[in-house]
Amino acid sequence: MILIDANVFMYAAGKDHPHKEPSIAFLDRAARDEIEAAVDAEVLQEILHRYRAMGRWADGRNVFRLARRSVPLTLPITADVLDRAADLLDRHDSLSARDALHAAVALEADAEAICSFDHHFDSVPGLRRIQP
Repeated sequence: MILIDANVFMYAAGKDHPHKEPSIAFLDRAARDEIEAAVDAEVLQEILHRYRAMGRWADGRNVFRLARRSVPLTLPITADVLDRAADLLDRHDSLSARDALHAAVALEADAEAICSFDHHFDSVPGLRRIQP
């Protein structure tokens, strides 16, 4: 299983950018079940938060629908995940709290990889990052 970060959905739905087409292709493969994929609850919250904060709620609602439709498996944020995220933050100064949470979900779920454009995940032992 591959955990997909929010930035993949946002690039897929966004303006022209070098990451747009690879993101669309990756999400299309996930939607067709060619890739076993998941998101975590924080990825969905991040989409809601970001678009609402930008004053682009209609776009955010569409990106949220895209995420839910293309990747229906949503992993929970549990107390064990939060504990692991805190441990990651103790050891990795470069990680944001949000990235530590995504990394902890991936590690707790024994995910094969995390799909993201965020290079901060590269510093987490036991976690492989792939780009679409």
